[in-house]
Amino acid sequence: MPIIQVTLVEGRAEEKIQQFIRQVARVASETLDAPIHTVRVMVTEVPPTRFAVGERLKSDPPGD
Repeated sequence: MPIIQVTLVEGRAEEKIQQFIRQVARVASETLDAPIHTVRVMVTEVPPTRFAVGERLKSDPPGD
């Protein structure tokens, strides 16, 4: 049973995230020869104030 966990920064449309989940599940099922009903996809969204690359927060204004 494939279990796929994805972390995204908040801000995407709900429809886009649901489409992403379905496509990830399909690709995992096809690629891994796993029955689709055994694939689990979990998306966790984090606020931009809780995500950084190095010292730069995603919420920082551009150019800082």
